[in-house]
Amino acid sequence: MRRPAVLSVALLAAGSLVVPAAPAAAVDEVDTTRLTGAVTVDGIVGHLRVLQRIANENDGNRASGTPGYEASARYVQERLLRAGYDVELQEFTFPYYEELTPTSLAQTSPEAADYETRPLTFSGNGQVEGTARVVDFADELPSTSGCEAGDFAGFPAGAVAVLQRGTCSFAVKAANAEDAGAVAAVVVNAGVEDPEELLNGTLGAPGTGIPVVGLSAAAGAALVAAATAGDVELAVNVDTLLEDRTTWNVLADSPTGAASRTVVVGAHLDSTLEGPGINDNGTGVAAVLEIAEQMAELGVQNRQRVRFAFWGAEELGLLGSEHYVAQLSDRELRATYATLNFDMLGSPNWVPFVYDGDGSDTPLAGPPGSARIERLFTDFLEPRGGSVPTDFDGRSDYGPFIAVGIPAGGLFSGAEGVKTEEEAERFGGTAGEAYDSCYHTPCDDTGNVSTAALAVLGDAAAHATMTMARTKKGFFEDLSRNPAAGALEAPTGNAA
Repeated sequence: MRRPAVLSVALLAAGSLVVPAAPAAAVDEVDTTRLTGAVTVDGIVGHLRVLQRIANENDGNRASGTPGYEASARYVQERLLRAGYDVELQEFTFPYYEELTPTSLAQTSPEAADYETRPLTFSGNGQVEGTARVVDFADELPSTSGCEAGDFAGFPAGAVAVLQRGTCSFAVKAANAEDAGAVAAVVVNAGVEDPEELLNGTLGAPGTGIPVVGLSAAAGAALVAAATAGDVELAVNVDTLLEDRTTWNVLADSPTGAASRTVVVGAHLDSTLEGPGINDNGTGVAAVLEIAEQMAELGVQNRQRVRFAFWGAEELGLLGSEHYVAQLSDRELRATYATLNFDMLGSPNWVPFVYDGDGSDTPLAGPPGSARIERLFTDFLEPRGGSVPTDFDGRSDYGPFIAVGIPAGGLFSGAEGVKTEEEAERFGGTAGEAYDSCYHTPCDDTGNVSTAALAVLGDAAAHATMTMARTKKGFFEDLSRNPAAGALEAPTGNAA
């Protein structure tokens, strides 16, 4: 799971989604007790152990474009073939990006200082020096720093642009800085609870020619104060590899169910290069794989075809799911009934987050049908302690689906965000600490997983998958029969 440069992305363009004003009615009930009983924590953890061993044997990671990812894909393929699924390895080419040596950002004068930093994905390479120039910082957020070419009026060529995270994409900020003659760009985090949180972002695609690095809000404040008081000289060094590589989505179709109504149940299979990715997203992979195997073992007769999808290159910008949706024919697009997305189901300091399909609690809703998918999860979780809505912010593989109007839903147990006091009171755990303190780090291993979260969210995922596979009624609102529901509205919104 990687934070995108623009959280709204193109997938939330005005007019592409509609929001029903009335509460969603539930889909018809399906007895899923046999499946939820068969899907066990032991089964899920067994898959996690294999993924951990694969990472151990392959430089500590399972990132797309590496032998660790290939071994992960082969393992999933073999398990699904053994269970009786029709399995395809969907190949695609993607821009592989790797940091070869540690990135550095240093203040060389008036006083020497080193800043903790990291490159934004697809940053340009280079070892450069220049005077820091602060660009249109705002006291009140969100900031538009660097979003317009006019922000760089009078910017001296050869300087280092110091930018603030805000309303436009990191790629736009970097492009404007490069066009203005900057030799590098530093993007300061903003709008986050933890001032020490290092900015972790992507430029979305190759093409930026200058080094672009991130800073925490606290470090950024220190740098801005120094640069405002007088000239500050910075040295930036980024050394990365960028090349085209081949990877795969693993797709498995159920032997029963109408192909004209296909439910895509997905989880991203890749880790980052920084670690084994057992919570992010071995937990989603293991849960989906366990559900697929147990549905086959029980002989579940589906009304809709279920396509289990294990996405590649999610960590570089949802590239596998984007490829999948882009290559669908018109007929296949019409036949895609809905998608369920399971990305991080075992965070140690977990909260049972459910995507807010109707947009009642967050700024953005999913396409029509998403409200009933949300209700499917919330109804199941209510007697098990309840759930918390989370928005469709573009951070995972549902994104390309909702961009073309496909209903979506799913579960999430939390990433680098900080648990609130209210959440700790409701669900336990520790307020003021990250949901997953090992997010995108080497310690995201089998010791970084809550089996309590897997028990609850694994059952919820199994329940939703079987219900979607077996439902007769479908899950679209029929507002024409409910005049009190009011008019449909298209949401708007933009964030970064």
